[in-house]
Amino acid sequence: MKFTNEYLKSLKELIDKFDKKSINELVKQLSKLKKNNGRLFIIGVGGSAGNASHAVNDFRKICELECYAPTDNVSELTARTNDEGWSNSLFPYLKVSKLTKKDAILIFSVGGGNKKKNISTNIINAIDFAKKKKSKVFAILGKSDGYAALKSDCCFILPKTKKLYLTPFAETVQTLIWHLLVTHPLLQKNKTTW
Repeated sequence: MKFTNEYLKSLKELIDKFDKKSINELVKQLSKLKKNNGRLFIIGVGGSAGNASHAVNDFRKICELECYAPTDNVSELTARTNDEGWSNSLFPYLKVSKLTKKDAILIFSVGGGNKKKNISTNIINAIDFAKKKKSKVFAILGKSDGYAALKSDCCFILPKTKKLYLTPFAETVQTLIWHLLVTHPLLQKNKTTW
């Protein structure tokens, strides 16, 4: 019981510290994207890829926002990883999709990538490609010092927490924030069934 109580207490305290202004800014930016008929590409790897897939469903079904996750096409993802390397597994999807300045990418990541440490270079390359195309870069992140945090136009960053909880809390909060976004009156178009 001790660990369970501590874990849930820590999560509750974290939620109370959320930067609500950054969440509202994401709402405004996504609403603008939708009004301008822009597309949203949600990028995540590991557990964040699973979250990206689920979020794509919600943005499409609930908000009627054209949305894709490059990691949903496992054949393309693995072919590119095999032939071009993990670093080049994501941005070619954006290239073939003809990403433009009307579009945006939304990064789901714990650390957000680090060039010096060679971590999440596929996310870094996707961000660089989006910047080159003058697309907006949004993010929901676990850390403030990663590449995505530094390069995003708008992002939500998890308040500082114990290292033990960083990954589970960051991936939990991705779910919490995107569900808030798709339920927000400025974005929600269709009611949920239940």
